[in-house]
Amino acid sequence: MQTDELLIRCIDFFYRQPFARFIPRQTFRYAACGGFTYLVVNPLLYFLTYNYVLRHRFIDLGFVVMSPHIAALTVVFPIVFFIGFWLNKHVTFRKSTVRTPTQVIRYALSVTGSIIMTYLCMKFLVEVCGIWPTPANVITTVTTTVYSYLAAKYFTFRHSEE
Repeated sequence: MQTDELLIRCIDFFYRQPFARFIPRQTFRYAACGGFTYLVVNPLLYFLTYNYVLRHRFIDLGFVVMSPHIAALTVVFPIVFFIGFWLNKHVTFRKSTVRTPTQVIRYALSVTGSIIMTYLCMKFLVEVCGIWPTPANVITTVTTTVYSYLAAKYFTFRHSEE
């Protein structure tokens, strides 16, 4: 059994009531893959990179010195990017008719849009609307997640029937 098939079976095992009543299977798979990527893989890789690879040291690149927390982010981001892409392509949006190179470019655009949206939402909600940072972050996360899902479904991994 292939890795993607195994992951789909594991995720679909939990696709039962009450989830099945309210959430389409594709959306459930998207949430499971995103949750795994950004709540398990990302923090684990960041922790290992920050503590054991970089060992809390500053990195001198000659033209700039990177603090350890930013250097760890720089190392981890591309890994998490491609894990997220692979999971979306092979688990969530399997029926996409878009070619893989095009999907990667579109996925990069979508992720860039998410980063910009997160920044702008936080600035707007905290500095203009006066909302406390933590609730603003929750609102921003929900907004960005909806944007990411719609961008993935209708742009990055679009299926010819959609």
